[in-house]
Amino acid sequence: MFESLKPQPADKILQLIQLFKDDPRGDKIDLGVGVYKDATGLTPVMRAIKAAEHRLWEEQTSKTYVGLAGDPAFSDAMIAMILADSVPRANVAAAATPGGTGAVRQAFEMIKLANPGARVFVSDPTWPNHLTILKYLGIETVPYRYFDAETRGVDFGGMLDDLQAARKGDVVLLHGCCHNPTGANLNPIEWQAVVDLLNRTGAVPMIDLAYQGFGDGLEEDAAATRMVTSSVPETLIAASCSKNFGIYRERTGLLMAVSSDAGARGLNQDTLAFLNRQNFSFPPDHGARLVTMILNDAALRADWAAELEEVRLSMLGLRKSLADELQRLTGSDRFAFLAQHRGMFSRLGCGPEQVETLRREHGIYMVGDSRMNIAGLNAKTVPILAAAIVDAGI
Repeated sequence: MFESLKPQPADKILQLIQLFKDDPRGDKIDLGVGVYKDATGLTPVMRAIKAAEHRLWEEQTSKTYVGLAGDPAFSDAMIAMILADSVPRANVAAAATPGGTGAVRQAFEMIKLANPGARVFVSDPTWPNHLTILKYLGIETVPYRYFDAETRGVDFGGMLDDLQAARKGDVVLLHGCCHNPTGANLNPIEWQAVVDLLNRTGAVPMIDLAYQGFGDGLEEDAAATRMVTSSVPETLIAASCSKNFGIYRERTGLLMAVSSDAGARGLNQDTLAFLNRQNFSFPPDHGARLVTMILNDAALRADWAAELEEVRLSMLGLRKSLADELQRLTGSDRFAFLAQHRGMFSRLGCGPEQVETLRREHGIYMVGDSRMNIAGLNAKTVPILAAAIVDAGI
């Protein structure tokens, strides 16, 4: 049987990780891997996570299974953080998942179960895993214009034009904040126009919210998700705790299905539990329990929010430093977009040949589409990267 298996396409980011490891140069710079790094290159365990883990170690008396949808207290805490009072809690079904990726996968599974003919409209570009999962599940994908390579901003006119083709029962996949891979976000007026279009077409929004707190702040980064969810009949939200709680390996995520009809919640909740059972039965609990403890404890939450704000401001500082250094070297403001983008990533907008030049000549590693992880920089490497960008003719 196994001899009939076919080789699968290699993951480009995993390939990049290996190339970086194999590079013997001591001054190489990794801007490819999508994890936050501090000034020393470490992805730290947040203070509140350490404190919660210590408390959990002392207090936990059992490792038995939780429910198919995970601990309801985790769902409650996450829904309150993300949606606040924008929709009634009674309208929201939710299930814990193995990370944000698990939430995305279960959302696509729910879409296929609810409407096998649904098309999913996906921004061009988007997180590559969106596309590979959709392809694997056999769900038709329709790209919509998003990133303008000239301005390095959002091609909003093109986006709206392309989304006009969405039909009732189709799904429009949106990034709630800190768009991956571009870092270019919609403004509130543009979000309202998207809401109006969704209501005209009858398409259902699915929001991938992986970076809340990394852009403009916890509340600010949730604003678009709250606007959409409170304004349309149905919404799917895939949320991740990997970045904002720094618990990448704990695989902690949540999928929410929001309806304007509270009567639909029971069926939605049963469906989420069913899908979990078919995929992995019970979701991981350790990270979810830590998040719940932090969000429900005033002191832990305050310390976590303060450290998250330090992380956010650090990335904004790196963005401004890089944009300023490039302006100094080039005498041009064409890289000002770097300071305007939000989140971990920005897309330089150059071709794979120039990305390869950066790797070959300067030991600077980023994804071939020129997505770079801003959090992979520090005060020492910012001028090195800026000089390399100029040298590569970007």
